[in-house]
Amino acid sequence: MSRSSEMPQAFVSTDRIRSLFTEAMSQMYRTEVPQYGTLIELVAEVNAGCLENDPELRERLARAGELERIDVERHGAIRLGTADELFTIRRLFAVMGMQAVGYYDLSVAGVPVHSTCFRPIDEAALNVNPFRVFTSLLRLELIEDEGLRGEAEAILAKRRIYTPRAIALIERHEQNGGLTEAEVTEFVAEALETFRWHGEATVSAETYKRLHDAHRLIADVVSFKGPHINHLTPRTLDIDAVQARMPERGITPKAVIEGPPRRHCDILLRQTSFKALEETIIFAGDAAAVQGTHTARFGEIEQRGVALTAKGRALYDRLLASVRGEVQVGAGGAKAGAYDNELVERFKALPDSWDELRRQDLAFFRYSATSAGIAAAVNTLPDDPEALIAKGYLAFSPIVYEDFLPVSAAGIFQSNLGTDQQQNYATHSNRDAFEVALGASVQDELALYAERQAASLDAAMEALGLAGLQLKTVA
Repeated sequence: MSRSSEMPQAFVSTDRIRSLFTEAMSQMYRTEVPQYGTLIELVAEVNAGCLENDPELRERLARAGELERIDVERHGAIRLGTADELFTIRRLFAVMGMQAVGYYDLSVAGVPVHSTCFRPIDEAALNVNPFRVFTSLLRLELIEDEGLRGEAEAILAKRRIYTPRAIALIERHEQNGGLTEAEVTEFVAEALETFRWHGEATVSAETYKRLHDAHRLIADVVSFKGPHINHLTPRTLDIDAVQARMPERGITPKAVIEGPPRRHCDILLRQTSFKALEETIIFAGDAAAVQGTHTARFGEIEQRGVALTAKGRALYDRLLASVRGEVQVGAGGAKAGAYDNELVERFKALPDSWDELRRQDLAFFRYSATSAGIAAAVNTLPDDPEALIAKGYLAFSPIVYEDFLPVSAAGIFQSNLGTDQQQNYATHSNRDAFEVALGASVQDELALYAERQAASLDAAMEALGLAGLQLKTVA
Protein backbone atom coordinates (compact mmCIF):
# COMPACT_ATOMS: atom_id res chain seq x y z
CA MET A 1 0.00 0.00 0.00
CA SER A 2 1.35 3.41 -0.88
CA ARG A 3 1.91 5.98 1.82
CA SER A 4 -0.62 8.34 0.30
CA SER A 5 -3.46 5.81 0.70
CA GLU A 6 -2.75 5.54 4.45
CA MET A 7 -3.07 9.27 5.14
CA PRO A 8 -6.01 10.87 6.95
CA GLN A 9 -8.49 12.56 4.65
CA ALA A 10 -7.49 15.97 6.00
CA PHE A 11 -4.12 15.61 4.29
CA VAL A 12 -3.37 15.90 0.60
CA SER A 13 -1.80 12.77 -0.91
CA THR A 14 1.87 12.84 -1.79
CA ASP A 15 0.87 11.91 -5.34
CA ARG A 16 -1.22 15.08 -5.66
CA ILE A 17 1.49 17.25 -4.12
CA ARG A 18 3.97 15.85 -6.64
CA SER A 19 1.59 16.53 -9.52
CA LEU A 20 0.94 20.10 -8.39
CA PHE A 21 4.66 20.75 -8.05
CA THR A 22 5.39 19.21 -11.45
CA GLU A 23 2.83 21.46 -13.13
CA ALA A 24 4.14 24.55 -11.35
CA MET A 25 7.72 23.67 -12.28
CA SER A 26 6.73 23.13 -15.91
CA GLN A 27 4.98 26.50 -16.10
CA MET A 28 7.95 28.28 -14.52
CA TYR A 29 10.45 26.64 -16.84
CA ARG A 30 8.32 27.36 -19.90
CA THR A 31 8.49 31.06 -18.96
CA GLU A 32 12.23 30.98 -18.28
CA VAL A 33 13.20 28.89 -21.33
CA PRO A 34 10.82 29.68 -24.23
CA GLN A 35 12.10 26.84 -26.42
CA TYR A 36 10.88 24.38 -23.79
CA GLY A 37 7.29 25.12 -24.80
CA THR A 38 8.19 24.48 -28.44
CA LEU A 39 9.81 21.21 -27.44
CA ILE A 40 6.73 20.07 -25.48
CA GLU A 41 4.53 20.75 -28.52
CA LEU A 42 6.85 18.79 -30.82
CA VAL A 43 7.03 15.80 -28.46
CA ALA A 44 3.23 15.75 -28.09
CA GLU A 45 2.84 15.67 -31.89
CA VAL A 46 5.35 12.83 -32.29
CA ASN A 47 3.77 10.82 -29.47
CA ALA A 48 0.28 11.22 -30.93
CA GLY A 49 1.55 9.98 -34.29
CA CYS A 50 3.27 6.97 -32.70
CA LEU A 51 0.13 5.91 -30.83
CA GLU A 52 -2.03 6.34 -33.93
CA ASN A 53 0.31 4.34 -36.16
CA ASP A 54 1.24 1.60 -33.68
CA PRO A 55 -1.87 0.02 -32.08
CA GLU A 56 0.30 -2.67 -30.48
CA LEU A 57 2.32 -0.01 -28.64
CA ARG A 58 -0.85 1.77 -27.55
CA GLU A 59 -2.31 -1.49 -26.23
CA ARG A 60 0.90 -2.39 -24.36
CA LEU A 61 1.08 1.02 -22.68
CA ALA A 62 -2.61 0.90 -21.78
CA ARG A 63 -2.29 -2.62 -20.36
CA ALA A 64 0.62 -1.52 -18.17
CA GLY A 65 -1.24 1.56 -16.92
CA GLU A 66 1.30 3.87 -18.56
CA LEU A 67 -0.72 5.43 -21.37
CA GLU A 68 -2.16 8.25 -19.27
CA ARG A 69 1.19 9.25 -17.82
CA ILE A 70 3.05 9.88 -21.10
CA ASP A 71 1.99 13.52 -21.49
CA VAL A 72 2.70 14.41 -17.85
CA GLU A 73 6.03 12.63 -17.63
CA ARG A 74 8.97 14.85 -16.78
CA HIS A 75 12.33 14.64 -15.18
CA GLY A 76 14.40 17.52 -13.97
CA ALA A 77 18.01 17.99 -12.93
CA ILE A 78 19.60 20.11 -10.23
CA ARG A 79 23.14 20.48 -8.87
CA LEU A 80 23.75 21.09 -5.18
CA GLY A 81 26.83 22.43 -3.46
CA THR A 82 26.82 21.16 0.13
CA ALA A 83 25.91 18.16 2.25
CA ASP A 84 23.32 20.24 4.12
CA GLU A 85 21.62 21.16 0.84
CA LEU A 86 21.42 17.47 -0.13
CA PHE A 87 20.10 16.49 3.31
CA THR A 88 17.29 19.03 3.07
CA ILE A 89 16.37 18.26 -0.54
CA ARG A 90 15.75 14.65 0.54
CA ARG A 91 13.27 15.94 3.12
CA LEU A 92 11.66 18.30 0.58
CA PHE A 93 11.15 15.55 -1.99
CA ALA A 94 9.77 13.23 0.71
CA VAL A 95 6.81 15.61 1.00
CA MET A 96 6.09 14.69 -2.64
CA GLY A 97 6.46 10.94 -2.08
CA MET A 98 9.90 10.75 -3.73
CA GLN A 99 12.88 8.74 -2.47
CA ALA A 100 16.54 8.54 -3.44
CA VAL A 101 17.12 5.69 -5.87
CA GLY A 102 20.54 4.70 -7.21
CA TYR A 103 24.03 6.16 -6.86
CA TYR A 104 25.83 7.64 -9.87
CA ASP A 105 29.50 8.59 -9.88
CA LEU A 106 30.04 11.00 -12.76
CA SER A 107 33.62 11.83 -11.81
CA VAL A 108 34.75 8.82 -13.83
CA ALA A 109 33.52 10.68 -16.93
CA GLY A 110 35.21 13.95 -16.03
CA VAL A 111 32.28 15.60 -14.25
CA PRO A 112 33.03 16.46 -10.58
CA VAL A 113 29.73 15.34 -9.04
CA HIS A 114 28.01 12.27 -7.70
CA SER A 115 24.26 11.92 -7.92
CA THR A 116 21.04 10.12 -7.15
CA CYS A 117 17.52 10.08 -8.58
CA PHE A 118 14.62 11.21 -6.42
CA ARG A 119 11.42 9.54 -7.58
CA PRO A 120 8.35 7.61 -6.40
CA ILE A 121 8.99 3.89 -6.00
CA ASP A 122 5.46 2.50 -5.64
CA GLU A 123 4.06 1.34 -9.00
CA ALA A 124 0.68 2.99 -8.45
CA ALA A 125 2.40 6.28 -7.55
CA LEU A 126 4.58 6.05 -10.66
CA ASN A 127 1.51 5.64 -12.83
CA VAL A 128 -0.13 8.70 -11.25
CA ASN A 129 2.92 10.89 -11.81
CA PRO A 130 6.46 9.53 -12.33
CA PHE A 131 8.21 12.89 -11.82
CA ARG A 132 11.87 12.35 -11.02
CA VAL A 133 14.77 14.68 -10.33
CA PHE A 134 18.38 13.77 -11.10
CA THR A 135 20.16 15.43 -8.19
CA SER A 136 23.93 15.96 -8.15
CA LEU A 137 26.22 17.01 -5.33
CA LEU A 138 29.41 18.88 -6.19
CA ARG A 139 32.56 17.06 -5.06
CA LEU A 140 34.60 19.96 -3.78
CA GLU A 141 37.48 17.63 -2.95
CA LEU A 142 38.04 17.25 -6.69
CA ILE A 143 39.04 20.92 -7.07
CA GLU A 144 42.82 20.61 -7.24
CA ASP A 145 43.57 24.25 -6.40
CA GLU A 146 43.47 24.24 -2.60
CA GLY A 147 42.88 27.99 -2.37
CA LEU A 148 40.03 27.91 -4.89
CA ARG A 149 38.52 24.91 -3.11
CA GLY A 150 38.49 26.78 0.19
CA GLU A 151 36.99 29.84 -1.45
CA ALA A 152 34.22 27.75 -3.04
CA GLU A 153 33.46 26.12 0.32
CA ALA A 154 33.19 29.52 2.00
CA ILE A 155 30.88 30.88 -0.71
CA LEU A 156 28.57 27.85 -0.52
CA ALA A 157 28.51 27.90 3.29
CA LYS A 158 26.92 31.37 3.24
CA ARG A 159 24.01 30.68 0.92
CA ARG A 160 20.55 29.47 1.93
CA ILE A 161 18.70 27.84 -0.97
CA TYR A 162 15.45 27.08 0.88
CA THR A 163 13.00 29.69 2.13
CA PRO A 164 12.30 29.70 5.88
CA ARG A 165 8.65 28.94 5.15
CA ALA A 166 9.56 25.94 2.98
CA ILE A 167 11.62 24.56 5.88
CA ALA A 168 8.75 25.15 8.29
CA LEU A 169 6.31 23.29 6.02
CA ILE A 170 8.72 20.38 5.59
CA GLU A 171 8.93 20.15 9.38
CA ARG A 172 5.12 20.35 9.61
CA HIS A 173 4.84 17.43 7.18
CA GLU A 174 7.35 15.38 9.17
CA GLN A 175 5.65 16.10 12.51
CA ASN A 176 2.02 15.72 11.43
CA GLY A 177 2.39 13.08 8.71
CA GLY A 178 1.01 15.29 5.95
CA LEU A 179 -0.08 18.74 4.79
CA THR A 180 -3.53 20.26 4.35
CA GLU A 181 -4.74 21.72 1.05
CA ALA A 182 -3.85 25.27 2.12
CA GLU A 183 -0.41 24.16 3.32
CA VAL A 184 0.23 22.32 0.06
CA THR A 185 -0.54 25.43 -2.01
CA GLU A 186 1.94 27.35 0.11
CA PHE A 187 4.52 24.54 0.03
CA VAL A 188 4.53 24.30 -3.78
CA ALA A 189 5.05 28.06 -4.12
CA GLU A 190 7.82 28.13 -1.52
CA ALA A 191 9.60 25.01 -2.79
CA LEU A 192 9.58 26.40 -6.32
CA GLU A 193 11.78 29.30 -5.18
CA THR A 194 14.68 26.86 -4.69
CA PHE A 195 14.60 25.94 -8.39
CA ARG A 196 14.09 29.40 -9.85
CA TRP A 197 16.69 31.08 -12.09
CA HIS A 198 18.49 34.09 -10.62
CA GLY A 199 20.40 36.32 -12.99
CA GLU A 200 22.55 37.83 -10.24
CA ALA A 201 25.74 35.93 -9.45
CA THR A 202 26.91 35.79 -5.84
CA VAL A 203 30.56 36.09 -6.89
CA SER A 204 32.69 38.63 -8.72
CA ALA A 205 33.57 38.30 -12.38
CA GLU A 206 37.14 37.39 -11.43
CA THR A 207 36.03 34.61 -9.05
CA TYR A 208 33.56 33.31 -11.61
CA LYS A 209 36.34 33.06 -14.19
CA ARG A 210 38.59 31.08 -11.87
CA LEU A 211 35.75 28.69 -11.00
CA HIS A 212 34.86 28.43 -14.68
CA ASP A 213 38.46 27.64 -15.62
CA ALA A 214 38.52 24.83 -13.04
CA HIS A 215 35.34 23.35 -14.56
CA ARG A 216 32.23 24.98 -16.01
CA LEU A 217 29.99 22.91 -13.79
CA ILE A 218 31.82 24.13 -10.66
CA ALA A 219 31.07 27.72 -11.69
CA ASP A 220 27.42 26.80 -12.26
CA VAL A 221 27.02 25.32 -8.78
CA VAL A 222 29.03 27.81 -6.74
CA SER A 223 28.22 31.17 -8.36
CA PHE A 224 24.47 31.49 -7.84
CA LYS A 225 21.86 31.89 -5.11
CA GLY A 226 20.42 28.45 -5.68
CA PRO A 227 20.39 25.28 -7.78
CA HIS A 228 18.30 26.58 -10.69
CA ILE A 229 16.56 23.77 -12.54
CA ASN A 230 18.87 22.90 -15.42
CA HIS A 231 16.30 21.17 -17.59
CA LEU A 232 12.92 19.48 -17.66
CA THR A 233 12.57 16.46 -19.88
CA PRO A 234 9.42 15.19 -21.62
CA ARG A 235 9.21 11.53 -22.61
CA THR A 236 8.85 10.73 -26.28
CA LEU A 237 7.88 7.45 -27.90
CA ASP A 238 10.22 8.11 -30.87
CA ILE A 239 13.31 10.10 -30.00
CA ASP A 240 14.77 9.71 -33.50
CA ALA A 241 11.73 11.49 -34.98
CA VAL A 242 12.03 14.31 -32.44
CA GLN A 243 15.77 14.64 -33.09
CA ALA A 244 15.16 14.87 -36.85
CA ARG A 245 12.36 17.43 -36.52
CA MET A 246 13.94 19.73 -33.94
CA PRO A 247 15.72 21.89 -36.59
CA GLU A 248 12.31 22.53 -38.23
CA ARG A 249 11.32 24.30 -35.00
CA GLY A 250 14.51 26.33 -34.78
CA ILE A 251 16.07 23.97 -32.23
CA THR A 252 19.58 22.58 -32.75
CA PRO A 253 20.00 19.10 -31.22
CA LYS A 254 23.23 17.62 -29.93
CA ALA A 255 25.21 15.47 -32.36
CA VAL A 256 24.25 12.02 -31.11
CA ILE A 257 21.52 10.44 -29.04
CA GLU A 258 22.97 9.14 -25.76
CA GLY A 259 22.35 5.56 -24.69
CA PRO A 260 21.50 2.45 -26.72
CA PRO A 261 20.71 2.52 -30.45
CA ARG A 262 17.24 2.50 -32.00
CA ARG A 263 15.70 -0.95 -31.54
CA HIS A 264 12.39 -2.72 -32.02
CA CYS A 265 12.38 -3.50 -28.28
CA ASP A 266 13.52 -0.36 -26.48
CA ILE A 267 15.87 -0.80 -23.54
CA LEU A 268 16.85 1.48 -20.67
CA LEU A 269 17.04 5.15 -21.64
CA ARG A 270 17.87 7.21 -24.73
CA GLN A 271 18.41 10.97 -24.36
CA THR A 272 19.10 13.94 -26.56
CA SER A 273 19.11 17.69 -25.91
CA PHE A 274 19.41 21.11 -27.45
CA LYS A 275 22.10 23.65 -26.74
CA ALA A 276 21.97 25.49 -23.46
CA LEU A 277 20.86 29.08 -23.19
CA GLU A 278 23.49 31.78 -22.91
CA GLU A 279 21.93 33.88 -20.17
CA THR A 280 22.91 37.34 -19.00
CA ILE A 281 24.16 37.58 -15.42
CA ILE A 282 25.25 40.43 -13.16
CA PHE A 283 28.39 39.82 -11.12
CA ALA A 284 28.69 40.81 -7.47
CA GLY A 285 31.42 42.64 -5.62
CA ASP A 286 32.43 45.07 -8.33
CA ALA A 287 32.51 48.86 -7.98
CA ALA A 288 30.13 49.04 -10.92
CA ALA A 289 27.76 46.31 -12.06
CA VAL A 290 29.48 44.04 -14.57
CA GLN A 291 27.42 42.03 -17.02
CA GLY A 292 28.46 38.64 -18.28
CA THR A 293 26.91 35.48 -19.63
CA HIS A 294 26.47 31.99 -18.24
CA THR A 295 25.64 28.79 -20.09
CA ALA A 296 24.01 25.98 -18.14
CA ARG A 297 20.33 25.42 -18.79
CA PHE A 298 19.13 23.41 -21.76
CA GLY A 299 16.33 21.32 -23.21
CA GLU A 300 16.31 17.54 -23.07
CA ILE A 301 14.13 14.72 -24.40
CA GLU A 302 14.09 11.08 -23.35
CA GLN A 303 12.77 7.77 -24.62
CA ARG A 304 12.40 5.01 -22.05
CA GLY A 305 12.54 1.26 -22.60
CA VAL A 306 12.57 -1.88 -20.49
CA ALA A 307 14.63 -2.09 -17.30
CA LEU A 308 17.52 -4.54 -17.64
CA THR A 309 18.55 -7.10 -15.03
CA ALA A 310 22.09 -7.16 -13.63
CA LYS A 311 22.97 -9.66 -16.37
CA GLY A 312 21.44 -7.49 -19.09
CA ARG A 313 23.00 -4.34 -17.72
CA ALA A 314 26.47 -5.93 -17.69
CA LEU A 315 26.05 -6.81 -21.37
CA TYR A 316 24.78 -3.29 -22.16
CA ASP A 317 27.69 -1.63 -20.37
CA ARG A 318 30.20 -3.85 -22.15
CA LEU A 319 28.74 -3.17 -25.60
CA LEU A 320 28.51 0.59 -25.03
CA ALA A 321 32.07 0.78 -23.69
CA SER A 322 33.36 -1.09 -26.74
CA VAL A 323 31.89 1.55 -29.07
CA ARG A 324 32.83 4.60 -27.03
CA GLY A 325 36.37 3.30 -26.74
CA GLU A 326 36.77 3.20 -30.52
CA VAL A 327 34.63 6.05 -31.89
CA GLN A 328 34.84 9.45 -30.20
CA VAL A 329 32.20 12.08 -30.97
CA GLY A 330 33.15 15.72 -30.62
CA ALA A 331 30.89 18.57 -29.55
CA GLY A 332 30.62 19.64 -33.18
CA GLY A 333 29.27 16.27 -34.27
CA ALA A 334 32.44 14.79 -35.74
CA LYS A 335 32.04 11.09 -36.52
CA ALA A 336 28.42 11.11 -35.31
CA GLY A 337 27.33 8.89 -38.21
CA ALA A 338 30.17 6.46 -37.62
CA TYR A 339 29.27 6.28 -33.93
CA ASP A 340 25.58 5.56 -34.62
CA ASN A 341 26.41 2.87 -37.19
CA GLU A 342 28.91 1.16 -34.92
CA LEU A 343 26.46 1.30 -32.02
CA VAL A 344 23.77 -0.48 -34.05
CA GLU A 345 26.25 -3.13 -35.18
CA ARG A 346 27.64 -3.90 -31.73
CA PHE A 347 24.21 -4.05 -30.10
CA LYS A 348 23.13 -6.90 -32.34
CA ALA A 349 24.65 -9.02 -29.57
CA LEU A 350 21.76 -8.00 -27.28
CA PRO A 351 18.50 -9.76 -28.30
CA ASP A 352 15.87 -7.49 -29.86
CA SER A 353 12.91 -9.63 -28.90
CA TRP A 354 10.77 -9.29 -25.78
CA ASP A 355 10.58 -13.07 -25.42
CA GLU A 356 14.34 -13.57 -25.74
CA LEU A 357 15.07 -10.75 -23.33
CA ARG A 358 12.73 -12.47 -20.88
CA ARG A 359 13.91 -16.04 -21.44
CA GLN A 360 17.57 -15.07 -21.12
CA ASP A 361 16.89 -13.09 -17.91
CA LEU A 362 18.19 -9.87 -19.50
CA ALA A 363 15.21 -7.65 -18.64
CA PHE A 364 12.41 -7.26 -16.10
CA PHE A 365 8.77 -7.98 -16.98
CA ARG A 366 5.36 -7.65 -15.39
CA TYR A 367 3.31 -10.86 -15.47
CA SER A 368 -0.46 -11.19 -15.48
CA ALA A 369 -3.00 -13.97 -15.74
CA THR A 370 -5.12 -13.61 -18.87
CA SER A 371 -8.89 -13.98 -18.94
CA ALA A 372 -8.41 -17.20 -20.91
CA GLY A 373 -6.04 -18.50 -18.25
CA ILE A 374 -8.42 -17.66 -15.41
CA ALA A 375 -11.27 -19.35 -17.27
CA ALA A 376 -9.13 -22.44 -17.88
CA ALA A 377 -8.02 -22.56 -14.24
CA VAL A 378 -11.13 -24.55 -13.31
CA ASN A 379 -9.40 -27.45 -15.02
CA THR A 380 -5.83 -28.64 -14.58
CA LEU A 381 -3.33 -26.20 -16.01
CA PRO A 382 0.21 -27.14 -17.05
CA ASP A 383 2.76 -26.44 -14.31
CA ASP A 384 5.30 -25.27 -16.87
CA PRO A 385 5.30 -21.45 -17.06
CA GLU A 386 6.51 -21.51 -20.66
CA ALA A 387 3.53 -23.67 -21.58
CA LEU A 388 1.23 -21.20 -19.82
CA ILE A 389 2.70 -18.38 -21.89
CA ALA A 390 2.49 -20.40 -25.11
CA LYS A 391 -1.20 -21.18 -24.51
CA GLY A 392 -1.96 -17.50 -23.80
CA TYR A 393 -2.77 -18.11 -20.14
CA LEU A 394 0.10 -16.02 -18.81
CA ALA A 395 1.03 -12.65 -20.34
CA PHE A 396 4.08 -10.48 -19.83
CA SER A 397 4.95 -6.87 -20.63
CA PRO A 398 8.17 -4.87 -20.13
CA ILE A 399 8.72 -2.92 -16.92
CA VAL A 400 9.75 0.63 -17.85
CA TYR A 401 13.18 1.81 -16.74
CA GLU A 402 12.60 4.69 -14.33
CA ASP A 403 16.22 5.61 -13.62
CA PHE A 404 19.33 6.99 -15.31
CA LEU A 405 22.60 5.98 -16.99
CA PRO A 406 25.80 7.61 -15.70
CA VAL A 407 27.60 7.60 -19.06
CA SER A 408 24.57 9.17 -20.77
CA ALA A 409 24.17 11.74 -18.00
CA ALA A 410 27.82 12.70 -18.29
CA GLY A 411 27.47 12.96 -22.08
CA ILE A 412 24.50 15.30 -21.72
CA PHE A 413 26.36 17.38 -19.12
CA GLN A 414 29.45 17.70 -21.31
CA SER A 415 27.48 18.53 -24.44
CA ASN A 416 25.53 21.28 -22.75
CA LEU A 417 28.53 22.75 -21.01
CA GLY A 418 29.64 23.44 -24.58
CA THR A 419 32.88 21.55 -24.26
CA ASP A 420 34.61 18.24 -24.74
CA GLN A 421 36.60 18.98 -21.60
CA GLN A 422 37.53 15.69 -19.97
CA GLN A 423 39.34 15.66 -16.68
CA ASN A 424 40.74 12.54 -15.07
CA TYR A 425 39.97 12.97 -11.41
CA ALA A 426 42.33 10.90 -9.28
CA THR A 427 39.62 9.51 -7.03
CA HIS A 428 37.24 6.67 -6.52
CA SER A 429 33.48 6.46 -6.14
CA ASN A 430 32.42 7.70 -2.71
CA ARG A 431 28.92 6.37 -2.12
CA ASP A 432 29.43 6.22 1.66
CA ALA A 433 30.12 9.96 1.86
CA PHE A 434 27.14 10.68 -0.39
CA GLU A 435 24.78 8.67 1.82
CA VAL A 436 26.13 10.34 4.97
CA ALA A 437 25.35 13.72 3.40
CA LEU A 438 21.95 12.47 2.25
CA GLY A 439 21.10 11.19 5.71
CA ALA A 440 19.80 7.92 4.28
CA SER A 441 20.77 4.98 2.13
CA VAL A 442 19.87 5.14 -1.54
CA GLN A 443 17.45 2.51 -2.81
CA ASP A 444 18.81 -0.24 -5.07
CA GLU A 445 17.00 0.21 -8.38
CA LEU A 446 17.61 -3.38 -9.52
CA ALA A 447 16.08 -4.69 -6.30
CA LEU A 448 13.00 -2.50 -6.86
CA TYR A 449 12.49 -3.87 -10.37
CA ALA A 450 13.03 -7.45 -9.17
CA GLU A 451 10.42 -6.95 -6.43
CA ARG A 452 7.88 -5.63 -8.93
CA GLN A 453 8.50 -8.56 -11.27
CA ALA A 454 8.25 -11.13 -8.47
CA ALA A 455 5.08 -9.58 -7.03
CA SER A 456 3.39 -9.59 -10.43
CA LEU A 457 4.34 -13.22 -11.03
CA ASP A 458 3.07 -14.29 -7.62
CA ALA A 459 -0.25 -12.51 -8.22
CA ALA A 460 -0.61 -14.08 -11.68
CA MET A 461 0.13 -17.58 -10.44
CA GLU A 462 -2.29 -17.10 -7.54
CA ALA A 463 -5.00 -16.10 -10.02
CA LEU A 464 -4.29 -19.26 -12.03
CA GLY A 465 -4.35 -21.48 -8.95
CA LEU A 466 -0.65 -22.26 -9.29
CA ALA A 467 0.76 -20.40 -6.30
CA GLY A 468 4.52 -20.82 -5.91
CA LEU A 469 5.25 -21.73 -9.52
CA GLN A 470 8.42 -20.03 -10.72
CA LEU A 471 9.77 -19.16 -14.14
CA LYS A 472 12.90 -20.71 -15.53
CA THR A 473 15.42 -18.81 -17.59
CA VAL A 474 17.89 -20.04 -20.17
CA ALA A 475 21.61 -19.40 -19.95
